[in-house]
Amino acid sequence: MWFVAFREERRLRLFEKTMLRKIFGPKGDEVTGKWRKPHNKRLNDLWSLPYIIRVIKSTIIKWAGHVERIDERCVQGFDGVT
Repeated sequence: MWFVAFREERRLRLFEKTMLRKIFGPKGDEVTGKWRKPHNKRLNDLWSLPYIIRVIKSTIIKWAGHVERIDERCVQGFDGVT
């Protein structure tokens, strides 16, 4: 199970970097005059928002906190039995 989660996180990170590279685009190198893709460190410097995986994990933790605080009476009301 942990392998699936790790694989999904890796895919999300890859997608995020791909989108950031498309947003910021290739840059011309002044020394060689060639175009090159920005490296991960440069993308991190340009993009100041948190990584998508951190946002998703924090949302899951917030949701789990709400679920934990649900009163027993509320849970019984979902299936129609009081």
